[in-house]
Amino acid sequence: MLKVNKLDVSYGSIQALRGVSVDVNEGELVTLVGSNGAGKTTFLMTLCGIVKATSGTVEFLGTRIDKLPSHSIFNLGISQVPQGRQLFPEMTVLENLELGAYQCKAREGIKDRLEEIFGYFKVLDKRKNQRAGTLSGGEQQMLAIGRALMSGPKLLLLDEPSSGLAPILVNNLTQIIKSLHKGGLTILLVEQNAFLALELADRGYILESGSVVASDNAQILLQSDLVKKAFLGV
Repeated sequence: MLKVNKLDVSYGSIQALRGVSVDVNEGELVTLVGSNGAGKTTFLMTLCGIVKATSGTVEFLGTRIDKLPSHSIFNLGISQVPQGRQLFPEMTVLENLELGAYQCKAREGIKDRLEEIFGYFKVLDKRKNQRAGTLSGGEQQMLAIGRALMSGPKLLLLDEPSSGLAPILVNNLTQIIKSLHKGGLTILLVEQNAFLALELADRGYILESGSVVASDNAQILLQSDLVKKAFLGV
């Protein structure tokens, strides 16, 4: 579904990504794990067209997208849950969700998607008329994911979904991500929490200083000395 080949990205004289190659097959949950500053968010922003690559290519469902504007990439079926959620705090939960389906022409399509989202996130149904800025951190993360799902994406990009959440909320979020994956959604998960990410994923890539230093089956990576020393402290 997604094929990233030798991607280079620079911010002026600073090179953020160096020859990064990543593949995501349809129906997979793939994770990109790395510490702060490794280039994870830059990678996702490049996939979405927000940051332009210096060199390399990105293909989605056989179409090259690295030269396309963000709205065209979104319309092809890629939706991102950004780090920090980026909600509209003064708007209601329902209004934030409806914004996620702005390209949906039929009102019935929006209604069906809302029912699906409320099935995953029952608390959002209860709070649909509440301003997004008054939600808890965990509820805001659910809303950010729900908004991304409203477009009916073929590929969901998750940027640090566990960041800033209490352990019990992280566990709830983990179960939701598992359900989405089990339902057939293709997911690319970027996380600093290597244990969480690799426990969820089918395959994983380890990013260090802008370069992929390892890639394998997620369970094999969990047992590798590189991951244990760098991320798990053992």
